[in-house]
Amino acid sequence: MTYTSDTAPEAPDAPGLLDVGATQALPVTPATAAPPTPAAPAAPPVRPDTPSLEDRAIGCLVGAAVGDALGGPVEGRTPEEIVKRYGGRVTGIVGPFHDDWRTARPLAPYHKGNGHVTDDTLMTHALVRVYESVRDHLDAYDVADHLVPDLIGTPRWIPELEAEALPLQRIFLAEKWIVARLHYGHADPREAGVGNIVNCGAAMYMAPVGVVNAGNPDRAYAEALDIAGAHQSSYGREAAGVFAAAVAAAFTPDATPSSVVVQALRLAKDGTRAAIEAVCEAAAPLDDHESAVAALRAAVAPFDTVGPDYRNPSLGARRPSRLHAIEELPVALGMLLVGGGDYRSTVLGSVNYGRDCDSIATMSGALAGALRGAPAVPEEWSAEVARASRLDLQAPGAALATVAREIFTRDRARARTHEQAFTAISAIPALTEAGVR
Repeated sequence: MTYTSDTAPEAPDAPGLLDVGATQALPVTPATAAPPTPAAPAAPPVRPDTPSLEDRAIGCLVGAAVGDALGGPVEGRTPEEIVKRYGGRVTGIVGPFHDDWRTARPLAPYHKGNGHVTDDTLMTHALVRVYESVRDHLDAYDVADHLVPDLIGTPRWIPELEAEALPLQRIFLAEKWIVARLHYGHADPREAGVGNIVNCGAAMYMAPVGVVNAGNPDRAYAEALDIAGAHQSSYGREAAGVFAAAVAAAFTPDATPSSVVVQALRLAKDGTRAAIEAVCEAAAPLDDHESAVAALRAAVAPFDTVGPDYRNPSLGARRPSRLHAIEELPVALGMLLVGGGDYRSTVLGSVNYGRDCDSIATMSGALAGALRGAPAVPEEWSAEVARASRLDLQAPGAALATVAREIFTRDRARARTHEQAFTAISAIPALTEAGVR
């Protein structure tokens, strides 16, 4: 498949799934007649081996956490440095890059490695807790009303600190921005992200938005853009929307890596779209994640503002732009294609890419897990990450699937109310020029 703006097909929505943004032709009935009751759509046939909503939700969030933990120790490194340190490519859970991690810069005092998740997972689970509290679609105000209090008010086990602490004490400056702007600055939540550095900070924890909008990429995209407005602007916010849409697309019964990419391209704008297109074009003919690393880096480089030295960003790094993109999402989608959706291959390709590989593996792991369900994530990895990080990795996905079902029921009721109202008002005869008094 060629991933270009001229040839990428618009993948149809999965039959039988409610699309609250869709329009449909409705019969015109007399104003006094009761609106017709819409017939329930027929359930689409599915293969017996198709993962359930719960399986996919758990696979998505466990897959994200395991990818995060595998990528954490080599974050910021080059592929060459990774090979030198570990005597070859990373093939599973490894220890810290530096033995003296307690004092080694620039990562001290964080214990990255040995199965510890990072802030990507801490933020993802925090957003799940917001959904559990609100039990409906979220917006930027929910970030102010629920996410910020969670970050600053409830101590939790922080694996990299090996201690219980407030999540605020672990998250990066780009995430601390949310607290500063919303809790202390009382900014309008919809605009609070303006002025923050533009990076993958918002995108890295948007998988839950895709889960609650399973099968509806358009709704996931719009909801994530709203939520991310409290955190990011420009292409950082755009990436959050596109990643959530990709996750939602991965939940459709017959989804494939290619269909996920098509949906991402359909919705992505500006430099984000161009970067995804370029990376996926480079990935399409490849089936070996080790040889894909250099090709994907070369494809995304023109759109990446950080520059060749990840630890020494260029002067233009992380500034708003319509021409650029974050590096992490395009590479995650590219590795999903190279790995054919296989979790192990997809995530190991992401980890050995280096640079911001914990976030790349978080995203690609979420997508691979959503495509194939919880059994796709190697148990030897997920069990060790859960033990080392002192986390129940399955509970957030199971809880989110329950919330997603509740939200879907509300969406159907809201769509039915809108349909009835629009049907009634559209049946009122239009006033013609001659009929106007």
